[in-house]
Amino acid sequence: RCENLVEVYFQLQQQVMAASTELGPELLPRLLERLNEVLSSLVKSSFLVEKQPPQVLKTQTKFQASVRFLLGPQLLKAAPKPYMVRADMVTEKQARELELSKYSNTLSESTGEILHNMVALETNPTSATCCANFKNVLLKKIKRCERKGSESVTEEKCAVLFSTNVTLTPSNISIHLQVLSLPIVVIVHGNQDNNAKATWLWDNAFSDIERVPFVVAERVPWEKMCDTLNLKFMAEVQTTKGLLKEHYFFLAQKIFNDHSASPEDFQNRHVSWAQFNKEILPGRGFTFWQWFDGVLDLTKRCLKSYWSDRLIMGFISKQYVCKLLSMEPEGTFLLRFSDSEIGGVTIAYVIRGKDGSSQVENIQPFSAKDLSIRSLGDRIRDLGQLRNLYPNTPKDQAFGSHYNKEQTGKD
Repeated sequence: RCENLVEVYFQLQQQVMAASTELGPELLPRLLERLNEVLSSLVKSSFLVEKQPPQVLKTQTKFQASVRFLLGPQLLKAAPKPYMVRADMVTEKQARELELSKYSNTLSESTGEILHNMVALETNPTSATCCANFKNVLLKKIKRCERKGSESVTEEKCAVLFSTNVTLTPSNISIHLQVLSLPIVVIVHGNQDNNAKATWLWDNAFSDIERVPFVVAERVPWEKMCDTLNLKFMAEVQTTKGLLKEHYFFLAQKIFNDHSASPEDFQNRHVSWAQFNKEILPGRGFTFWQWFDGVLDLTKRCLKSYWSDRLIMGFISKQYVCKLLSMEPEGTFLLRFSDSEIGGVTIAYVIRGKDGSSQVENIQPFSAKDLSIRSLGDRIRDLGQLRNLYPNTPKDQAFGSHYNKEQTGKD
């Protein structure tokens, strides 16, 4: 524990002072200086961000954060008044310079204007904690940096720097404390939110714990990407039913634009940031992430229970659907996420001609707005041409628990 280490420090200091005569005028100052360096390093490392600011932060929007000084209750108990902690926006370049200097440098200029950015570092005797809680902070504006090549504003990473100066008792040493938040993407409009989320997701998933701020790999193994998409899907939708191997195969075909490779071929491939959220998918007007995020949003808002009951195949191509359904009885259907639209779910079903030939039809995709008007279960009940959920479950058996009781009367 930090407190025990501090006790050891004070004991050592007392022993050094007691032996000052034997140590002599040359060795004594050097030992005391070294002890102070050790104490300073320990104290600085105990200043932490307890509650991180939002990693996508919109200007003119209030947010909360908190920092904690682990050694505060022990070292600041005799302070005449609370010390003030300041919050400043810093660029990636400034964060890197602070990191390389081991936080010995101080910030020269904030990269944005933050209101209500000074908060007292207060000790709570009951919980024995020392915290500064930023409850009403507002980023008023941001100064953009020069960007590299085709980099967009939503790829630019900043951070909040929390800093304060404290004087430790009883040693009376003055120490500058500062700590960086996780990287933040600052947006000025809601339509930038999707691309900003892609930046922080990539950074959180694929950066090393020990790194120069905020360096992250440009290419990552496809298997790592699968794990990330699966964790993101389950967390966002709040379901225990994750993605399956066949889902990963479809997603690999989509992101690599390769329909000839086998599932094993994809396992050894690397996917780039550009493929994830810079390059437009062939024949579409959106990136892979924009499409996947649309699926996340739709499932979270309207399809959670259907997905959790494994009633939605979801991640499957139109071509493979035709292969699955072409030999099935008329009225066999399945549900998949739309390829052509962001945030749509469609129903594919079999119809048979008089000559026995089969044809697979796809119903116009339903959006979250459509499903908020009438639920997916009720729409499936409405459609008489739908009989059995693939491979052979009667639709009332599969979806009966999702039907809403129809209201009767004039309405």
